[in-house]
Amino acid sequence: MSDVKHIPITVKSGHKVVKPQGHTAIVDGIKARPGVEPSPIGRKPSWLRARLPVAGSKYEQVKRNVQQHRLATVCQESKCPNIGECWSSGVATIMLMGDVCTRACRFCSVDTGNPRGWLDPEEPANAAESVRLMDLKYVVLTSVDRDDLPDGGAGHYAACVREIKKVNPQTAVEALTPDFQGRTDCVETVVESGLEVFAQNVETVKRLTHPVRDPRAGYQQTLDVLAHAKRHRPGVLTKTSLMVGLGETTGELLETMDDLRSIGVDIVTFGQYLRPTVNHLPVDRYVTPEEFAELRRVGLEKGFLEVVSGPLVRSSYRADRVFEKNNCGLEEHVA
Repeated sequence: MSDVKHIPITVKSGHKVVKPQGHTAIVDGIKARPGVEPSPIGRKPSWLRARLPVAGSKYEQVKRNVQQHRLATVCQESKCPNIGECWSSGVATIMLMGDVCTRACRFCSVDTGNPRGWLDPEEPANAAESVRLMDLKYVVLTSVDRDDLPDGGAGHYAACVREIKKVNPQTAVEALTPDFQGRTDCVETVVESGLEVFAQNVETVKRLTHPVRDPRAGYQQTLDVLAHAKRHRPGVLTKTSLMVGLGETTGELLETMDDLRSIGVDIVTFGQYLRPTVNHLPVDRYVTPEEFAELRRVGLEKGFLEVVSGPLVRSSYRADRVFEKNNCGLEEHVA
């Protein structure tokens, strides 16, 4: 018997890796370009310091639960700076349909590839059991884009929501979905699954949609998806999120808010874009906490039910607290 130890090989960001299911993917989503010297990420301002995980807290419990039920989380895959705070509070955002996205947005660090139709048939049951074990009263589901599936994964997504509701009837569900290439029948499939909040992220202002987002995504396409969700089921809350610090102007942000309100979007979040690797888009500037406060003030004035705005805010950050209408408690968090 050989006593040679098998040491896992770490694949560098931007290079190919073979997933356990057999398909290949680009680690962190964006290829490393040969002959191009990437610029350094640089130092962040003091207001972008995130809390570290608390030893012996719920953080380890959530981590074990995620591993045991073979769940992907956007917390891990997107390198979210709030993972310590959220997991220590017993909250995680479940990412459905695997950890390989068919798109390659230049802000996102989720692995990119072609899963070739692979889906975990046990995922609906595993997601529902995880929600039960964590005793969640509010859960956020998100997913990779699955352009390799005939329905973009809408049926699987809806099955997960229904199973969660079956096992945990008192749990509210927010679904941050793909755009399903604008297919309204797929939007309806998910909206009819029993969820309370339907979200699709516009991500940035119209002018910057490309190159920020994958060419298959689109500013108007996202607006159309959100508008149809509201038309099809008026009682559902609709939500979207924008990153700032990518080169947008204040005027463009105000125009985007007007576009969102015109289709009845209820909730919008604003957060600082943070460059996940040297292969991704650079940060244009770091937006100050005062500017985030002003975006919230203006958004509420325009009629949004809630505007969650802050440097470390992400689309699912403190999503369960949005109905408190106090910027999800960010002011008390700073204090």
